[in-house]
Amino acid sequence: MRFALRFDFRNPAFAGTTTADRYAAALDIAEWADRLGGSTITLSEHHGCDDGYLPSPIPMLAAMAARTSTIRFSIAALIAPFHDPLRLAEDLIVLDNLSRGRVDVIIAGGYVREEFELFGVPMRERPRRVTEVVTTLKAAFTGLPFEYRGRRVHLTPGPHQPGGPWICLGGSSEPAARRAAQIADGFLPTDPAVWEFYRDEVLRLGRPDPGPSPIGATRTVALAEDAEKGWAQMGPCFLYQTNAYGAWQARDGLANPYRTVPDIDTLRETGLYRVLTPDQLVADLTASRTPFVNFHPLCGGMPIDLAWSSLRLFEHEVLPRIR
Repeated sequence: MRFALRFDFRNPAFAGTTTADRYAAALDIAEWADRLGGSTITLSEHHGCDDGYLPSPIPMLAAMAARTSTIRFSIAALIAPFHDPLRLAEDLIVLDNLSRGRVDVIIAGGYVREEFELFGVPMRERPRRVTEVVTTLKAAFTGLPFEYRGRRVHLTPGPHQPGGPWICLGGSSEPAARRAAQIADGFLPTDPAVWEFYRDEVLRLGRPDPGPSPIGATRTVALAEDAEKGWAQMGPCFLYQTNAYGAWQARDGLANPYRTVPDIDTLRETGLYRVLTPDQLVADLTASRTPFVNFHPLCGGMPIDLAWSSLRLFEHEVLPRIR
Protein backbone atom coordinates (compact mmCIF):
# COMPACT_ATOMS: atom_id res chain seq x y z
CA MET A 1 0.00 0.00 0.00
CA ARG A 2 1.47 3.34 -1.08
CA PHE A 3 0.24 6.86 -0.61
CA ALA A 4 1.57 10.19 -1.78
CA LEU A 5 0.81 13.86 -1.23
CA ARG A 6 0.94 16.94 -3.37
CA PHE A 7 0.96 20.63 -2.43
CA ASP A 8 0.89 23.78 -4.54
CA PHE A 9 -0.24 26.19 -1.79
CA ARG A 10 -2.94 28.06 -3.67
CA ASN A 11 -4.55 30.31 -1.07
CA PRO A 12 -7.48 32.12 -2.70
CA ALA A 13 -9.23 34.90 -0.80
CA PHE A 14 -12.22 32.72 0.07
CA ALA A 15 -9.93 30.35 2.02
CA GLY A 16 -9.62 32.85 4.86
CA THR A 17 -6.17 31.63 5.91
CA THR A 18 -2.75 33.22 5.83
CA THR A 19 0.03 31.84 3.67
CA ALA A 20 2.09 31.29 6.81
CA ASP A 21 -0.69 29.14 8.30
CA ARG A 22 -0.88 27.00 5.16
CA TYR A 23 2.88 26.55 5.08
CA ALA A 24 2.88 25.50 8.74
CA ALA A 25 0.04 23.05 8.13
CA ALA A 26 1.90 21.47 5.22
CA LEU A 27 4.98 20.91 7.37
CA ASP A 28 2.84 19.18 9.99
CA ILE A 29 1.21 17.05 7.30
CA ALA A 30 4.62 16.12 5.87
CA GLU A 31 5.73 14.90 9.29
CA TRP A 32 2.47 12.96 9.64
CA ALA A 33 2.94 11.29 6.23
CA ASP A 34 6.54 10.38 7.03
CA ARG A 35 5.48 8.74 10.29
CA LEU A 36 2.87 6.64 8.48
CA GLY A 37 5.17 5.51 5.67
CA GLY A 38 4.12 7.84 2.87
CA SER A 39 6.04 7.37 -0.37
CA THR A 40 6.34 10.81 -1.95
CA ILE A 41 5.59 14.50 -1.44
CA THR A 42 5.41 16.49 -4.66
CA LEU A 43 5.64 20.26 -4.98
CA SER A 44 5.38 22.44 -8.05
CA GLU A 45 6.11 26.07 -8.87
CA HIS A 46 4.32 28.98 -10.55
CA HIS A 47 4.93 32.68 -10.29
CA GLY A 48 3.00 35.90 -9.77
CA CYS A 49 -0.31 34.11 -9.13
CA ASP A 50 -3.06 36.04 -7.37
CA ASP A 51 -3.70 33.05 -5.10
CA GLY A 52 -0.10 32.73 -3.90
CA TYR A 53 0.81 29.54 -5.75
CA LEU A 54 4.18 28.37 -4.41
CA PRO A 55 6.99 30.12 -6.32
CA SER A 56 9.94 28.49 -4.50
CA PRO A 57 9.70 24.73 -3.94
CA ILE A 58 13.33 24.22 -2.91
CA PRO A 59 13.20 26.08 0.44
CA MET A 60 9.83 24.47 1.19
CA LEU A 61 11.29 21.02 0.61
CA ALA A 62 14.27 21.92 2.76
CA ALA A 63 11.87 22.67 5.62
CA MET A 64 10.01 19.40 4.98
CA ALA A 65 13.26 17.45 4.86
CA ALA A 66 14.14 18.76 8.31
CA ARG A 67 10.86 17.39 9.68
CA THR A 68 11.05 13.94 8.02
CA SER A 69 13.41 11.00 7.63
CA THR A 70 12.24 8.54 4.94
CA ILE A 71 9.62 10.04 2.60
CA ARG A 72 10.91 11.07 -0.83
CA PHE A 73 10.42 14.47 -2.43
CA SER A 74 9.71 15.46 -6.01
CA ILE A 75 9.61 18.85 -7.69
CA ALA A 76 7.10 18.48 -10.50
CA ALA A 77 7.89 20.59 -12.18
CA LEU A 78 10.75 23.00 -11.81
CA ILE A 79 10.47 25.63 -14.55
CA ALA A 80 13.96 25.78 -16.04
CA PRO A 81 13.83 29.09 -17.97
CA PHE A 82 13.41 31.10 -14.77
CA HIS A 83 16.52 29.76 -13.00
CA ASP A 84 20.22 30.48 -13.18
CA PRO A 85 21.67 27.02 -13.89
CA LEU A 86 24.64 27.23 -11.51
CA ARG A 87 22.69 28.67 -8.59
CA LEU A 88 19.96 26.10 -9.17
CA ALA A 89 22.54 23.32 -9.10
CA GLU A 90 23.94 24.61 -5.81
CA ASP A 91 20.49 24.87 -4.23
CA LEU A 92 19.57 21.34 -5.30
CA ILE A 93 22.86 19.95 -4.02
CA VAL A 94 22.22 21.55 -0.63
CA LEU A 95 18.69 20.15 -0.62
CA ASP A 96 20.01 16.72 -1.60
CA ASN A 97 22.37 16.79 1.38
CA LEU A 98 19.71 18.09 3.78
CA SER A 99 17.36 15.30 2.76
CA ARG A 100 20.13 12.67 2.56
CA GLY A 101 19.34 11.87 -1.05
CA ARG A 102 15.54 11.92 -1.00
CA VAL A 103 15.00 14.38 -3.87
CA ASP A 104 13.94 13.87 -7.50
CA VAL A 105 13.51 16.72 -9.98
CA ILE A 106 11.26 17.06 -13.01
CA ILE A 107 12.38 19.87 -15.31
CA ALA A 108 9.89 21.63 -17.58
CA GLY A 109 9.90 24.57 -19.96
CA GLY A 110 6.86 26.37 -18.56
CA TYR A 111 3.79 27.54 -20.40
CA VAL A 112 2.13 30.50 -18.63
CA ARG A 113 2.84 33.60 -20.73
CA GLU A 114 2.47 36.01 -17.83
CA GLU A 115 5.30 34.25 -16.00
CA PHE A 116 7.66 34.67 -18.92
CA GLU A 117 6.73 38.34 -19.04
CA LEU A 118 7.38 38.62 -15.29
CA PHE A 119 10.93 37.30 -15.68
CA GLY A 120 11.58 38.96 -19.04
CA VAL A 121 12.28 35.61 -20.70
CA PRO A 122 11.18 35.05 -24.33
CA MET A 123 9.10 31.89 -24.65
CA ARG A 124 11.01 30.94 -27.78
CA GLU A 125 14.09 30.36 -25.61
CA ARG A 126 12.48 27.52 -23.66
CA PRO A 127 14.18 24.60 -25.47
CA ARG A 128 17.65 26.13 -25.17
CA ARG A 129 17.21 27.04 -21.52
CA VAL A 130 15.78 23.64 -20.58
CA THR A 131 18.70 21.89 -22.27
CA GLU A 132 21.25 24.12 -20.54
CA VAL A 133 19.69 23.58 -17.12
CA VAL A 134 19.53 19.80 -17.48
CA THR A 135 23.06 19.43 -18.83
CA THR A 136 24.41 21.79 -16.16
CA LEU A 137 22.68 19.93 -13.34
CA LYS A 138 23.91 16.56 -14.52
CA ALA A 139 27.45 17.85 -14.85
CA ALA A 140 27.37 19.57 -11.46
CA PHE A 141 25.95 16.48 -9.76
CA THR A 142 29.06 14.47 -10.69
CA GLY A 143 30.98 16.52 -8.13
CA LEU A 144 33.71 17.13 -10.71
CA PRO A 145 34.79 20.26 -12.61
CA PHE A 146 32.95 20.84 -15.89
CA GLU A 147 32.66 23.25 -18.79
CA TYR A 148 30.00 25.94 -18.43
CA ARG A 149 29.52 28.75 -20.97
CA GLY A 150 33.09 28.50 -22.12
CA ARG A 151 34.82 28.31 -18.76
CA ARG A 152 35.81 25.64 -16.26
CA VAL A 153 33.71 25.57 -13.08
CA HIS A 154 33.50 23.36 -10.01
CA LEU A 155 30.58 23.44 -7.56
CA THR A 156 31.04 22.32 -3.98
CA PRO A 157 29.98 20.48 -1.96
CA GLY A 158 28.98 17.45 -3.94
CA PRO A 159 25.54 15.82 -3.68
CA HIS A 160 24.71 13.22 -1.06
CA GLN A 161 23.38 10.55 -3.43
CA PRO A 162 25.85 9.41 -6.10
CA GLY A 163 25.14 11.35 -9.27
CA GLY A 164 22.80 13.71 -7.43
CA PRO A 165 19.02 13.91 -7.71
CA TRP A 166 17.33 11.96 -10.49
CA ILE A 167 16.46 14.39 -13.31
CA CYS A 168 13.36 13.79 -15.37
CA LEU A 169 12.03 16.01 -18.14
CA GLY A 170 8.37 16.98 -18.33
CA GLY A 171 6.49 18.11 -21.41
CA SER A 172 3.56 17.67 -23.76
CA SER A 173 5.16 17.75 -27.23
CA GLU A 174 7.23 15.55 -29.50
CA PRO A 175 10.33 17.78 -29.24
CA ALA A 176 10.16 17.68 -25.44
CA ALA A 177 9.83 13.89 -25.48
CA ARG A 178 12.80 13.42 -27.78
CA ARG A 179 14.85 15.95 -25.82
CA ALA A 180 14.16 13.99 -22.63
CA ALA A 181 15.51 10.81 -24.22
CA GLN A 182 18.67 12.63 -25.24
CA ILE A 183 19.57 14.54 -22.07
CA ALA A 184 17.52 13.44 -19.03
CA ASP A 185 17.14 10.38 -16.81
CA GLY A 186 13.48 9.94 -17.68
CA PHE A 187 10.34 11.56 -19.08
CA LEU A 188 7.04 12.51 -17.45
CA PRO A 189 4.57 13.52 -20.17
CA THR A 190 1.58 15.70 -19.44
CA ASP A 191 -0.20 13.83 -22.23
CA PRO A 192 0.43 10.04 -22.13
CA ALA A 193 0.20 9.89 -25.94
CA VAL A 194 3.47 11.82 -26.20
CA TRP A 195 5.28 8.94 -24.47
CA GLU A 196 5.63 7.07 -27.78
CA PHE A 197 7.93 9.79 -29.13
CA TYR A 198 10.13 9.36 -26.06
CA ARG A 199 10.12 5.60 -26.46
CA ASP A 200 10.99 5.87 -30.13
CA GLU A 201 13.92 8.20 -29.41
CA VAL A 202 15.24 5.96 -26.63
CA LEU A 203 15.26 3.00 -29.02
CA ARG A 204 16.84 5.08 -31.77
CA LEU A 205 19.67 5.93 -29.36
CA GLY A 206 20.28 2.22 -28.79
CA ARG A 207 19.06 2.03 -25.20
CA PRO A 208 16.67 -0.54 -23.68
CA ASP A 209 12.98 -0.17 -24.44
CA PRO A 210 11.32 1.81 -21.60
CA GLY A 211 8.03 0.06 -22.36
CA PRO A 212 4.56 1.58 -22.50
CA SER A 213 3.74 4.86 -20.80
CA PRO A 214 3.76 4.56 -17.00
CA ILE A 215 1.61 7.67 -16.74
CA GLY A 216 -2.13 7.38 -16.24
CA ALA A 217 -4.81 9.77 -15.15
CA THR A 218 -3.99 11.63 -11.96
CA ARG A 219 -6.81 11.26 -9.44
CA THR A 220 -7.00 13.06 -6.12
CA VAL A 221 -8.74 11.34 -3.21
CA ALA A 222 -10.24 12.87 -0.09
CA LEU A 223 -12.12 11.13 2.70
CA ALA A 224 -15.30 12.00 4.54
CA GLU A 225 -17.63 10.07 6.83
CA ASP A 226 -20.45 11.08 4.47
CA ALA A 227 -19.31 11.36 0.84
CA GLU A 228 -22.14 13.67 -0.22
CA LYS A 229 -21.48 16.04 2.67
CA GLY A 230 -17.79 15.81 1.85
CA TRP A 231 -18.46 16.88 -1.73
CA ALA A 232 -20.53 19.80 -0.50
CA GLN A 233 -17.66 20.97 1.70
CA MET A 234 -14.69 20.16 -0.54
CA GLY A 235 -16.23 20.52 -3.99
CA PRO A 236 -15.79 24.32 -4.22
CA CYS A 237 -12.06 23.93 -3.56
CA PHE A 238 -11.69 21.21 -6.18
CA LEU A 239 -13.67 23.29 -8.66
CA TYR A 240 -11.50 26.33 -8.03
CA GLN A 241 -8.34 24.24 -8.45
CA THR A 242 -9.26 22.61 -11.74
CA ASN A 243 -10.59 25.82 -13.25
CA ALA A 244 -7.50 27.79 -12.25
CA TYR A 245 -5.37 25.31 -14.18
CA GLY A 246 -7.97 25.08 -16.91
CA ALA A 247 -7.80 28.82 -17.50
CA TRP A 248 -4.07 28.52 -18.26
CA GLN A 249 -4.73 25.58 -20.54
CA ALA A 250 -7.50 27.37 -22.42
CA ARG A 251 -5.29 30.38 -23.15
CA ASP A 252 -2.34 28.39 -24.40
CA GLY A 253 -3.89 25.29 -25.97
CA LEU A 254 -1.98 22.92 -23.73
CA ALA A 255 -2.33 19.18 -23.37
CA ASN A 256 -3.02 18.53 -19.71
CA PRO A 257 -5.73 16.82 -17.66
CA TYR A 258 -7.35 20.09 -16.55
CA ARG A 259 -10.27 21.67 -18.38
CA THR A 260 -12.56 24.36 -17.08
CA VAL A 261 -15.90 22.94 -15.96
CA PRO A 262 -19.11 24.80 -15.15
CA ASP A 263 -20.02 23.24 -11.82
CA ILE A 264 -19.22 20.65 -9.17
CA ASP A 265 -21.50 17.99 -10.64
CA THR A 266 -19.63 18.15 -13.94
CA LEU A 267 -16.34 17.97 -12.10
CA ARG A 268 -17.46 14.85 -10.23
CA GLU A 269 -18.20 13.14 -13.53
CA THR A 270 -14.60 13.58 -14.70
CA GLY A 271 -13.33 11.36 -11.89
CA LEU A 272 -10.28 13.56 -11.37
CA TYR A 273 -11.37 14.15 -7.78
CA ARG A 274 -12.99 11.52 -5.60
CA VAL A 275 -14.53 12.01 -2.18
CA LEU A 276 -14.96 8.60 -0.57
CA THR A 277 -15.92 7.13 2.75
CA PRO A 278 -13.24 5.02 4.46
CA ASP A 279 -15.21 1.88 3.59
CA GLN A 280 -15.29 2.82 -0.09
CA LEU A 281 -11.56 3.49 -0.18
CA VAL A 282 -10.78 0.23 1.62
CA ALA A 283 -12.85 -1.64 -0.97
CA ASP A 284 -11.01 0.09 -3.83
CA LEU A 285 -7.59 -0.59 -2.37
CA THR A 286 -8.35 -4.19 -1.51
CA ALA A 287 -9.45 -4.85 -5.08
CA SER A 288 -6.39 -3.19 -6.62
CA ARG A 289 -3.26 -5.11 -7.59
CA THR A 290 -1.20 -1.97 -6.89
CA PRO A 291 -3.02 -0.08 -4.14
CA PHE A 292 -2.15 3.61 -4.21
CA VAL A 293 -3.74 6.83 -2.97
CA ASN A 294 -2.86 10.37 -4.01
CA PHE A 295 -3.83 13.15 -1.59
CA HIS A 296 -3.86 16.88 -2.27
CA PRO A 297 -4.91 17.85 1.25
CA LEU A 298 -4.77 21.66 0.97
CA CYS A 299 -6.12 21.69 -2.59
CA GLY A 300 -7.62 24.92 -3.88
CA GLY A 301 -7.76 26.68 -0.53
CA MET A 302 -9.10 23.67 1.38
CA PRO A 303 -9.77 24.58 5.04
CA ILE A 304 -6.94 23.22 7.15
CA ASP A 305 -9.23 21.47 9.63
CA LEU A 306 -11.09 19.80 6.76
CA ALA A 307 -7.79 18.60 5.28
CA TRP A 308 -6.84 17.06 8.61
CA SER A 309 -10.24 15.43 8.95
CA SER A 310 -9.68 13.58 5.68
CA LEU A 311 -6.16 12.53 6.60
CA ARG A 312 -7.16 11.32 10.06
CA LEU A 313 -9.86 9.13 8.55
CA PHE A 314 -7.18 7.59 6.36
CA GLU A 315 -4.89 7.05 9.33
CA HIS A 316 -7.44 5.55 11.70
CA GLU A 317 -10.06 3.90 9.47
CA VAL A 318 -8.23 2.87 6.30
CA LEU A 319 -4.58 2.05 6.97
CA PRO A 320 -5.24 -0.41 9.84
CA ARG A 321 -7.52 -2.43 7.55
CA ILE A 322 -5.21 -2.85 4.58
CA ARG A 323 -1.81 -3.41 6.19
